[in-house]
Amino acid sequence: MGFYTVALWVAVTLNFLIPRLIRGNPVDIMLAKFANTQPVPPDARHALEVAFGVTNDPVYLQYFHYLGQLAHGELGLSVTYYPVSVSEVIAQALPWTVALATLSLLITVVLGLGLGTLAGWRRGSALDAVIPATTFLAAMPYFWLALVFVYVFGIVLRWFPTAGGYDYAHVAYGDGTAFLGSVLYYGAMPALTVVVSGVAGWLLGMRNMMVSTMAEDYVVMAEAKGLSPRRIMLNYAARNAVLPSVAGFAVSLGFVVSGLVATEIVFSYPGIGYALVQAVGNADYPLMQGIFLVVSIAVLAANLLVDLLYVLVDPRTRRSA
Repeated sequence: MGFYTVALWVAVTLNFLIPRLIRGNPVDIMLAKFANTQPVPPDARHALEVAFGVTNDPVYLQYFHYLGQLAHGELGLSVTYYPVSVSEVIAQALPWTVALATLSLLITVVLGLGLGTLAGWRRGSALDAVIPATTFLAAMPYFWLALVFVYVFGIVLRWFPTAGGYDYAHVAYGDGTAFLGSVLYYGAMPALTVVVSGVAGWLLGMRNMMVSTMAEDYVVMAEAKGLSPRRIMLNYAARNAVLPSVAGFAVSLGFVVSGLVATEIVFSYPGIGYALVQAVGNADYPLMQGIFLVVSIAVLAANLLVDLLYVLVDPRTRRSA
């Protein structure tokens, strides 16, 4: 737990510093929207600077003020969506990102581990020919692959919509099955982008571990006992080969989160990534800090969960503990 405490403090500190390294004052950007109106009084400007946390106070005082706000659960007001609070903006965008991340990551893991198990069990089969293609696609940046999908499946073939979270024109938000169907339809291409980019790592890793595990004595003994190939593959080989993949899940989660940000930008998907782009464009310090904080906590929590899960799936860890 000590590691996660230090990591959280580092994340919070970087979360405070990074937005302040970006050029631009959010108050100036906001006041520019009202350039044709009367000049803003100095007191009103100072009040906005305090609200957005960009006062002329020394950085260390701003830092302690920021920590105090976090302790009270206050993330401030958003410049981009003023006067809406950062908490409200994140609360609206977060479910979209969580749903997309959960669906795409689940498909990626199941598909990658399943194909990797079969490829390792049947070395030299047609599945081995799929690995170079998946590795080639995985080497492409998320945003580039997303642009290719937009052009091929959205513009040329017209199978999927190219932007949005659902059909805003014909479906009401939260309108039962119609809304759910529209969300799944609009989220298909963003999810496909994440799956295609991430499945190669799981497939190749599981395949190599299966090949290594099948040479172990307990697998050879199971074959000598005459157990069915299916039972040997699942209960002996795959069960032990999957352990490194569980440990690597936390590492892959960070790449998935960064990939989701790029994917949401390309597809104008109403999630955290799209909100982050709007925040950067408007020098929206409070919103940027809120998004970075939520993402950091989510990744740290997922890593902690994986560590706890690894203890359950690996008996050797329990014995050493």
